[in-house]
Amino acid sequence: MRALAACVMVLAATPLTAAPLDELGWLAGCWTAERGDSGSAEMWMAAAGASVLGMSRTVRSGRTVAHEFMQIVDGADGLTFIAMPSAKAPASFRAIRVEPRRVVFENPDKDFPQRGIYESPDDATLIGHIEGRHDGRDRRVDFTMKRAACPGSAR
Repeated sequence: MRALAACVMVLAATPLTAAPLDELGWLAGCWTAERGDSGSAEMWMAAAGASVLGMSRTVRSGRTVAHEFMQIVDGADGLTFIAMPSAKAPASFRAIRVEPRRVVFENPDKDFPQRGIYESPDDATLIGHIEGRHDGRDRRVDFTMKRAACPGSAR
């Protein structure tokens, strides 16, 4: 009987499933654009305080031409990706699928893009996709990135 009680106490103290944000640990770190100019990169912080924070910068001909602040928050409705791109209004996308090394966010009421997808086939690669309908046609843009040392980190 004591053994059964001990097992019940251990099971009660053990989470049955990992928190969804914890499943996005593979996203954390610094990523450089595979086909972008030097300085084009995306950075994601590890989960803390029910959020993951990120930012990106696109560089062309030595000048920053776009940037974006991003956050993934864990709320009552599950995970939500909030994008705050340069020169555009913020937009929110709800997670519709969270898999090992892949997450899909969607907002069917938004203009292009309606979906944002991150996936990481291995520890060194991050692929971001934006997709949806644009001018009556399906469109998809892929952003392949490679893991890099974060700026300012010891070398």
